[in-house]
Parts: sequence; structure tokens; C-alpha cells
Amino acid sequence: MTQFFSRILIILIALLVPVEVFAQGFTWQQIRDRFEVVNPVLRAQQINIAESRAQEVTAYLRPNPQLSTIVDQIGNTASGNIFSASTAISSLSYLHERQGKRELRRESAQRGTDIAESTLADQERTLLFNLRNAFVQTLQAKAVLMLSEENLSYYDQVLSVNRDRFQAGDISQVDLNRLELQRVQYESDVETSTVNLRTAKIQLLTLLNDRTPVEQFDVTGPFDFMDQIQPLEEFHRTALDARPDLRAVVQAIDKARTDHRLAIANGSADPIFSIDVGVPSISQAFLSYQPPLRQYVGFSLSVPLRVFDRNQGEKLRTQLEIGRDEQLRDAAVAQVFSDVDSAYATLTGSLSLLRPYKEKYLAQSLQVRDTISFSYQQGAASLLDFLNAQQDYRTTQRAYLTLIGSYLTAAAQLNLAVGREVIQ
Repeated sequence: MTQFFSRILIILIALLVPVEVFAQGFTWQQIRDRFEVVNPVLRAQQINIAESRAQEVTAYLRPNPQLSTIVDQIGNTASGNIFSASTAISSLSYLHERQGKRELRRESAQRGTDIAESTLADQERTLLFNLRNAFVQTLQAKAVLMLSEENLSYYDQVLSVNRDRFQAGDISQVDLNRLELQRVQYESDVETSTVNLRTAKIQLLTLLNDRTPVEQFDVTGPFDFMDQIQPLEEFHRTALDARPDLRAVVQAIDKARTDHRLAIANGSADPIFSIDVGVPSISQAFLSYQPPLRQYVGFSLSVPLRVFDRNQGEKLRTQLEIGRDEQLRDAAVAQVFSDVDSAYATLTGSLSLLRPYKEKYLAQSLQVRDTISFSYQQGAASLLDFLNAQQDYRTTQRAYLTLIGSYLTAAAQLNLAVGREVIQ
């Protein structure tokens, strides 16, 4: 019966307490998916791409035909109706664009859309780096908090044993007081780690544009390192293919070449075809004039003579633009190699420090702490040796967690440099 009522109580608590009270742990992929949907900066840039596509429609529009109507010879009569000698003339004209100007304008607008898409990808790359850093800091703060709580729990057990020793007369009051004074360091570690965890969560929620209370938000994921990474040349090749800022510079060269072809086309003359229709008044057609005037139709062709203005300035500017963008491409390639090399060096440096910690130092610090603690409880080690062993263990474990955080940050930096998540 007791178990039955306990289960009923648990069910009632689960029904009464809102689901939101329990913190939900999000993985990195879930955090990234939410970020790409809700981040206002990315959404604004997506609107910019839609605007660029609208410009493609505008660029491909044909010129509008021109319709004009003239009523002439009003009042050109000695007596009677002032419109008796008038003539109504209507004309329709259309500008015919030659040498593929419309197609080149649309192609230039399409190149602009491609650049906008690459710019969005590059902006997302940078924002994802900031998001990844906040995610790593949250995982690191959780790991440090867990270590601090474990250290405090272990030290409380040590204090409990030494209080019993004091009651038995094995240690003095001064030694017990010194042991109890050391506990404040572990309490301080727990409080500091708690504040750091809340701060990291707040930064992550800010990037997600989320107003969820900190207590109801949590992340989960591996806080560890991979011992093996690809050679540097693999990252170089991947970066040259994946970096969106480099792709945007290459696309800018294509757009500049299209704009140059458009400038040459704009230097050509476009003819204007027109047709006009004249309709004289009835009195003019049948009474006033001998022989009477009739309705008529006329055609005309107008071609501007490009004697002085042949769009020379725009042709030169677009030609220079091609050369400028090519220089920027070379600079972007050099920057890509520099970014990858720097991030790779930082990552390998973190690995060089992490390997001995994992293989030797962590186990040694644990062994020394437990051995000295046992020896001190048996009276075979001094209080100073005991305190030093505790401090060494605490420092070594925290340094290892800090190095893992540095490794994950360097991995995020390498992903940023490559332009793709090559290291999870």
C-alpha cells in the first residue's frame, strides 16, 4: 500500500507541476537548428536575398512603349467652330534594346543574388562560431561545477573522518581548524562555478533570442577531445571549397565581368520605332479643303548618334573593377590559409597538452591525493603534505577541464576558418 500511494503522489506532482519547470537539455544540433530559425540577424539577411531576387525581375523588364496624342490647328479658322480645322495625331513609339542588354542586366542581378547568398552564409559562419563558443562555455561551466561539487563532497568526508580523529585525540584542535578553514576554497569554487554556468546560459539564450528562464534551460553534449585530426593540407583544400567569403569574392569577379559586358552593350545605339496616325476633323476633310484631307498613317525610325558619349567611363570603370576584384580574391585566399594555419596550430598545441594530462597527470593526482589522505589519517603524513595533495589534485583537475574548453574553442575556430564543421 505504501508503494501504491507513493506512485499516486508522484503522478499527482507530475500533473500539477508545469512541464516547463524541468530543465530541458538541448544538443548542439538542436541549438544550431533553433538559432538558424530564430536569429533576427540571419532572418534580416534572408530578406535581403529576397530583395535581390526582386531586382532580377526589374532588371529583365522591357522598356515601356510611349503613346502620345496631339490635337493641332485649334482655332485656325476665320469663323465658326474653333475645332473645325483641327487635326488629331496619335503616335506610338518603342525603344528596341540591342546587344542583349536585358539579358546582361538580369545576369548581373543574378550574380548580385549569388553574392548576397554567399554573404548570408559567411555571416552565418561567424555567428555560428559565437554560438559554438557560448555552447562550449556552458558545457565547461557544467563540468567545472560538477568537479567542484565532487571536491566539496570528498572534502566533507575527509573532515568528518578528521573530526572523529579529533574526538579520539589523534589530531589537535589547531589542525582541525586548519582543515575546516580550507573548506572555504571548495565552497567558493562551487559558488563561482554556479555563477559562471548561469552567465554562460544567459549568453547562449541571448544568441538564440530566447526568453526562457535560466533554470529551465540546459544543454548537453560530450565535453571531451579527439586525439586524431586530419592533416593540415586537408583543411586547406576544404577551406578553399567551403569558405563563403572566398566564394563571394569569386562571384564578385564574375559579376564585374558581366557588368563590363553590359557597359559595352550600353555603349551601342538603340533605335526607336514609332507609328503615328492623323485624323482631320469632318469639316476639314469634306468642306474646307480642296481636295479634302483624309486619315493617314506614318512610320519613323530614330537612331541616336553615339559620337561623343559611347559610355567610355563606365567601360573603363568596370574593366578596373575586374582587376580590383581579382586582387581581392588573391588576398582572400591568403587570409584563408592564414586562418586555417593559425587555428590548426592552436588546436595541435591544445592536444599536445591534453595527451599527458589524460595519460598520466590525472591518474597521478588522484593517486597522490588518496595516498596522502590515507597516510595522514594513519598519522604517517603531515598536515602540510595533506593540504598540498588536495590542492594539487584540485589544480590538476581544473586545468584539465580548462584545456578541454580551450581545445573545443580551438576546434570551433578551425571550423570557422575552414567554413564547415570539420570537427564536432
